[in-house]
Amino acid sequence: MSWGTELWDQFENLDRHTQWGIDFLERYAKFVKERLEIEQNYAKQLRNLVKKYCPKRSKDEEPRFTSCLSFYSILNELNDYAGQREVVAEEMGHKVYGELMRYSQDLKAERKHHLQEGRKAQQYLDQCWKQMDNSKKKFERECKEAEKSQLSYERLDNDINATKSEVEKAKSQFYLRTHMADESKNEYAAQLQNFNGEQWKHFNNAIPHIFKNLQDMDERRTVKLGETYRSFAEVERRVVPIISKCLEGMVSAAKAVDERKDSVIVVESFKSGFEPPGDFPFEDFSQNLSRTGSDGTISSTPKGDRDKEGGPGPRPDPKHSMGKAKNKLWLFGKKPKAPSLEDFSHLPPEQRRKRLQQRIDELSKELQKEVDQRDALNKMKDVYEKNPQMGDPSSLQPKISETMCNMEKLRSEIHKNESWLSEVEGKQSSRGDRRHSADNHHHTPQGRESPEGSYTDDTNQEHQRAPPHHHSSPPQPGPPNPDAHEFDDEFDDDDPLPVIGHCKALYSFDGQNEGTLVMAEDEVLYIIEQDKGDGWTRARKQGGEEGYVPTSYVEITLEKNSKGS
Repeated sequence: MSWGTELWDQFENLDRHTQWGIDFLERYAKFVKERLEIEQNYAKQLRNLVKKYCPKRSKDEEPRFTSCLSFYSILNELNDYAGQREVVAEEMGHKVYGELMRYSQDLKAERKHHLQEGRKAQQYLDQCWKQMDNSKKKFERECKEAEKSQLSYERLDNDINATKSEVEKAKSQFYLRTHMADESKNEYAAQLQNFNGEQWKHFNNAIPHIFKNLQDMDERRTVKLGETYRSFAEVERRVVPIISKCLEGMVSAAKAVDERKDSVIVVESFKSGFEPPGDFPFEDFSQNLSRTGSDGTISSTPKGDRDKEGGPGPRPDPKHSMGKAKNKLWLFGKKPKAPSLEDFSHLPPEQRRKRLQQRIDELSKELQKEVDQRDALNKMKDVYEKNPQMGDPSSLQPKISETMCNMEKLRSEIHKNESWLSEVEGKQSSRGDRRHSADNHHHTPQGRESPEGSYTDDTNQEHQRAPPHHHSSPPQPGPPNPDAHEFDDEFDDDDPLPVIGHCKALYSFDGQNEGTLVMAEDEVLYIIEQDKGDGWTRARKQGGEEGYVPTSYVEITLEKNSKGS
């Protein structure tokens, strides 16, 4: 149905209806705005809740129990869930609320334009009607005046007393009025025809066209509301998979709670390493009492037994023995407050071992930083020596000396802590070997430990390493296809190739092709031949096995005296 034909006379009602439609659209936009504000406040409260129950902690206070880790995993998932609620609010604000407000402004402007056109058409039709009505009234007046003049003429013409001049005057007046009435009649007919034409155009062309535009506008408004209803739901639907993953993560965190593992952590955290106390010996304080026959008493312990138990030897101090036993039994009473010592000897053996190992790891990291700084300073010094205009090489010497001094102090600290660790572990015989490896401790990549818990590497590598670290990262080469006899000739040589540097494996390599070398991630190898442009570097393991490894798989450090080779 068309508004132009069916509602041709309902201009005012259509005016009210279109205004109601725009008001309803803005009301829905207000609803969306309040909904997204709820989402924003909800997300903000969730984030504040997560922040409240997940405070900042130092490294030593990091939770290790599975129940704590699962709880913090749930907090992380809840934080992600809050982020999805923020996404919902943002999408609603951009795709629904913002779009509705922009569309509302467009509708208001379009409605105003169409109504103005309708009012102009109505005003023009009213103007035509007034012109036609005025011509009609004029024609009516002229006809009445003509009738009066006709009656006056006829009366004078029949009056025998009237003079001829009076009759002629009445006759001319009658002819004048009749002529004016005819002109008014023609004008009225013309205005009437014009009005009828404009009225037909108004109700058959102008008004249907304007009302059709209003109808299209209202239908588009309805369609837009339906689209925004759908967008409102789609915004929520798009985050449902991610929210589901957050909830699945919470369920997985709940499943990860392991009571046995937590019990093991409690044991590892508080295990002292002491043996449970044994039985207390009976201490006879009546041995020095002189017994006579007249006393009529018999010693509770035979003399022979007393001799076996120690005879007249010195007796243990009961206060000393009880005090010693009391120190071992602090678990059942108040724990004695022992002073914190540098070697952690105030701690139980197991806790002391862990603290010493932790300190060794920290000192090793600090030593590695100092080594890197020394290498960087040496590299800068070499650059200054080759290009004096860039700087004075001697200006770096104090910093290099300070770095070397710090390295020696750290090595000394590492050696001292390793000695204490050996004492705890009962490995006094291996102390010398561990000290031998401590001088090159910093060459080992992070995470590689010897069985005793200390870092080890080649003994001569520290003093031969070049200052800069060369990171080679060419594209990974294809599998090598070398000639088998070529490898036989190279590896069967009686004199092994000299070491020109070392490398650290960034990735593991299986070495399935002939002539290649198997290596594990973070493994340290010796470089005996540089990459010749084919993407392969020849290396040697510490056990003497040689082969080629991909250059892009290793981090290479060449010796200073071999850089130019």
